[in-house]
Amino acid sequence: MGTAKAEKTSKTVAPGVRVTLMRSPIGTPQRHRLVLRGLGLRHIRQTAVHPDTPQVRGMIHKVGYLLEVGKP
Repeated sequence: MGTAKAEKTSKTVAPGVRVTLMRSPIGTPQRHRLVLRGLGLRHIRQTAVHPDTPQVRGMIHKVGYLLEVGKP
């Protein structure tokens, strides 16, 4: 048997979105705090970069009043 050359698959990376926690989640509903945890935000002024997907956009829409959103 011949050796098969490994094919390189080029993943198309969606442009990212940078989210920063600007307000405290104290007093917000528990589900909103869970969304922030899902976005990887725990502390005020903490920033995370995520791919710009519909799922991430929905999470940002849910807690947008606590965030600042920009391009990476």
